[in-house]
Amino acid sequence: MSTPPSYFEEMYRGAADPWHLAERWYERRKYDLTLAALPRPRYRRAFEPACSVGELTVRLAGRCDALLACDRVRSAVGTAARRTEDLPHVEVRHLTLPAQWPAGTFDLVVLSELLYYFDRAELDLVLKHAVDALEPGGTLVTVHWNHPVAEHLYAGDELAGVLGAVPELALASDHREPDFVLQTYGRRADDGTPPPSPAAAEGLV
Repeated sequence: MSTPPSYFEEMYRGAADPWHLAERWYERRKYDLTLAALPRPRYRRAFEPACSVGELTVRLAGRCDALLACDRVRSAVGTAARRTEDLPHVEVRHLTLPAQWPAGTFDLVVLSELLYYFDRAELDLVLKHAVDALEPGGTLVTVHWNHPVAEHLYAGDELAGVLGAVPELALASDHREPDFVLQTYGRRADDGTPPPSPAAAEGLV
């Protein structure tokens, strides 16, 4: 079964930032690597579910014309909204995935520290929503902790295997460390063609 909502509610009941995302060098470095892995300099419309207190949200905002972030915990949504209130192109909503996937399409979807909370049925549904909402040529980014945790149903390496089997996605980059797995995928065109690499997009190859 997917991790129950009570787990997240209890985590935030005890602390505004229960995973210390704003404090830890580990987290700041991971966010910097996530931004560096994006194959495009800028995106038209991005979606970041499970945004928590908005640490990654603020960084993503600098690369996006419009950014929709969401979380299932209202207190986290409030914190993220306050952190981005001076960024008019950022919207933060209270949504629970997969049931409340937003309307419209995106050229960037960021699934960071999220997928290991879903059982296989819900994981497959989240990925279906992500693929269906991702424009051809768009970017899907996934980042996941790679150590055992009682509430995690998968480790980062296991999720990489699941993502690699999605036919609409083409692996663009694969960064693995003992602690986490960071991957980017491109949404294939209707004829199956993957998006160009950053070098190819600039005519270098």
